[in-house]
Amino acid sequence: MNSYSQFHSHSKPLLEVRGISKSYGERTILHDVHFSLFPQKLYALMGPSGSGKTTLLRILLGLEKADSGEIRWNGIPAGNPVDTSHLHISAVFQEDRLCESFSPLENIQMALPKKLPPAALFQEMSRLLPAESLSRPVSTLSGGMKRRTAILRALLCPSDFVILDEPFTGLDEGTKEMVIHYILEKCENRLILFTTHQMEDVSLMGAELLSVRESLQNT
Repeated sequence: MNSYSQFHSHSKPLLEVRGISKSYGERTILHDVHFSLFPQKLYALMGPSGSGKTTLLRILLGLEKADSGEIRWNGIPAGNPVDTSHLHISAVFQEDRLCESFSPLENIQMALPKKLPPAALFQEMSRLLPAESLSRPVSTLSGGMKRRTAILRALLCPSDFVILDEPFTGLDEGTKEMVIHYILEKCENRLILFTTHQMEDVSLMGAELLSVRESLQNT
């Protein structure tokens, strides 16, 4: 992945990515990546498998260290790796990262900084999951149900920025549309960045597409 470029009429971005590069050994994953994301906007990041989308998200989350470049939050350098201790970010990773022996309810209760009344949480989660599945161990659920649990966890946690790495993996078309409707409702006042392989997802989400150009090293 060589560069992302994004232009916007607002004057103050929430997140700025300036010249980020990342290599593993001889393989260049990201090279001189630039873009700015503005508050309360929805952005989609597209690119083929292996083009560095997940690596870039991991750098934004402070889970990877960039080889060069800078990340800024509200105009302030965020460090390398990014220090997220003062940031309100929630995420859905490519893998669901659930405690398999716990129920969906328990997985989400563990992640919430402030406990919701069980009845209210049950009702909210029932919008994306069958009620009978909420108290079962996650290990007994289908892949699509696990994915929806991970999405619920990210959206029900208070945050200013939501990162979704291929959130629709394993969802059929009807379920995906239901999940998209829920995401748009819950993220109305938050910055969203999600990755996808499909232009259809960008259209359904009503997202601004970050332009992507593959690096020569990945061709």
